[in-house]
Amino acid sequence: MELRERVVLVTGAGHRLGRAIAIGLAQAGARVAVHFHTAIEEAAETARRIQEMGVDAEAFQADLRDPSQIPTLIESAARRFGRLDALVNAAAVMRVTRWHELTPELWDEILALNLRAPMFCAQAAARYMEEGVIINIADGSALKPWPDYLAHTVAKSGLVALTQALALALAPRIRVNAVIPGPILRPVHWEEERWAHLLHRVPLGRAGMAEEVAHAVRYLIEADYVTGAVLVVDGGHHLK
Repeated sequence: MELRERVVLVTGAGHRLGRAIAIGLAQAGARVAVHFHTAIEEAAETARRIQEMGVDAEAFQADLRDPSQIPTLIESAARRFGRLDALVNAAAVMRVTRWHELTPELWDEILALNLRAPMFCAQAAARYMEEGVIINIADGSALKPWPDYLAHTVAKSGLVALTQALALALAPRIRVNAVIPGPILRPVHWEEERWAHLLHRVPLGRAGMAEEVAHAVRYLIEADYVTGAVLVVDGGHHLK
């Protein structure tokens, strides 16, 4: 799929990886629907930076933890741009959730955004796509469990399974793939020392760049014969 003039909805596009993905796709010519929940100023900045490239973009608000808001989000984006060609499920939350500290409320909140929302965004988006692509952003916990992030691990592992199941269910009209970024951006609650220790274990010897994740997403959108794939972008960290 060529990206020129195509319409892509990127969830969680106000900051961090979501923003980098939105801007990277815009650089390839895609028109971008910039989703946000509470980061209104950040999403407006993402849209502004895309518009400065001469590419169409607009921000759309929705709380993806509320399933009733998802169809409205998808419909609003498709109506504004006149079509919808791709969906990138990048919105997520990462919280420490050790087994003995978990509550049903926290479990539900994390899985609602990290797993349920991508499913129902995909369901709603597929109804507007003639031929399309869905990209889910997972992470390394889907490959090796993170016991201190138990709910997150379960959600991201489920997201990979969801990717593969939807790839079968939606073929041949819609392709579904996933990207697993590795150490790209230091988590906001991590100290520099902890981050440096993790990077020391990366075979390629450095943190990745957000732009490298955006490039992987672009590849999977454009690769017409790739579906059900899980592309790891982590400098080899998963091998250690």
